[in-house]
Amino acid sequence: MPQYRPTIGLEIHAELKTRTKMFCACLNNPDEETPNKNICPVCMAHPGTLPVINREAVRLVLLMGTALKATLANYTEFDRKNYFYPDIPKGYQISQYAHPLVSGGELNGVALTRVHLEEDTARSQHVNDLSPNGGRSLVDYNRAGVPLMELVTEPVIHDAKVAGDFARELQLLLRALGAGEANMEKGEMRVEANISIAPVRSAIEINKKEMNPILGTKVEVKNLNSFRSVERAIAYEIERQTKLLNNGEKIEQETRGWDENKQTTFSQRKKESSHDYRYFPDPDLPKLFLSEIAEFKRDILEKELPELPWQKRDRYLKLGLKKDDAEMFAREQLLGNFFDKAALDVRGETALLIANYIGSDIAGKREVGEVKDTWLLDPANALRLRKLIELIQRGALSSRGAKDVLAIMLSQSDDPEVIAKEKGLVQQSDTGLLSEIAQKVISANPQVAADYRTGKEAALQFLVGQGMKESRGSANPLELREQIKKVIG
Repeated sequence: MPQYRPTIGLEIHAELKTRTKMFCACLNNPDEETPNKNICPVCMAHPGTLPVINREAVRLVLLMGTALKATLANYTEFDRKNYFYPDIPKGYQISQYAHPLVSGGELNGVALTRVHLEEDTARSQHVNDLSPNGGRSLVDYNRAGVPLMELVTEPVIHDAKVAGDFARELQLLLRALGAGEANMEKGEMRVEANISIAPVRSAIEINKKEMNPILGTKVEVKNLNSFRSVERAIAYEIERQTKLLNNGEKIEQETRGWDENKQTTFSQRKKESSHDYRYFPDPDLPKLFLSEIAEFKRDILEKELPELPWQKRDRYLKLGLKKDDAEMFAREQLLGNFFDKAALDVRGETALLIANYIGSDIAGKREVGEVKDTWLLDPANALRLRKLIELIQRGALSSRGAKDVLAIMLSQSDDPEVIAKEKGLVQQSDTGLLSEIAQKVISANPQVAADYRTGKEAALQFLVGQGMKESRGSANPLELREQIKKVIG
């Protein structure tokens, strides 16, 4: 059987977090539950209405382009993309074709083709139960006209994991820029994957004229709404296409859907080409010369950029954090901000300890609802965690005692030193008291002390354990160890 090389390009749609819709003053509220509440004659395409471009949506896409180190357009325009579906009120979608806002750029090692701006469609709901609406399809137009960013990659991805990681990084970037929440379960970010395979011998050939690898027949898988679905759908499609070619069958260019329950793709329609949409410039919208608008200039936009996800990872690694913790804090903004407050101006072992306690104790309890986000948002709790780590480092608390104190802090938000004293968890480091304990355990275990004198290190550990029992766990084990060695002589 011949070996095949997959080639994948992604098209990702993300709703932008603006106050109003793309071309009208209706609220952009993804959490609105009442159907058809945020609509008006403009977004419902009533005759005689005229659209107006949402300035903030344009700025957010240009900010994205700046973060991606892409080319920002000087001239741009909006086009009509003509096709009919029940969830498009106008019978066409206002999008961008020949002159996108952003061209080129790179994210997570993947080259980009373009980033452009368009309007979202309404939301169709198919009801097949026995309710009064059963057997009907309903359309909620609240989402119709919401600003929608579309990012298109070059066909340079060759496995499902890279595709999934790219989508995850884009979600992080959207959130970091404040451009969108990109919650895939809410449909705020949707991924479409274009997948083809070609024999290895062809895929690595260079076409002399085009200077591009020769590709197979492209199949698009639409509306993938989770990172897991992205990776599984791509992996399934690669396997499906491979079997077809191995059986001597042809791959048809088409659009397919993903069945999450069956874990398979299924045919939806034959793939359209750009000419099928009959693009032409929208006559109701002005052409934009962006370089003439001060707030859209690159130098202004660069000053607005926050710390980007990859910059945040690098900063955490330079503090001495483990790779997994750096990734967690870059991905989970709330945990990252909490760590930043707790670890302000520290690095090395102290930063590592703070990260360990957040990762092993706080993050896990947050996942099961035992730690509320409001607790993490309180800067006083970050300072309390920092103090808890300082108590460990100066020997006032054991690691076991620190976990007990932290468990109480998570519910009461009290001072860790006060909690430790109230619970009797403060470690004793008084040399006089520890010397008395050492003499007592040595007197009670003379043979073990004699074994240590002959070089048996395990004997010393046994005596330390006896001393910890004698002190009911309050002794500083390192100080106690030294006192026992001193008394034995």
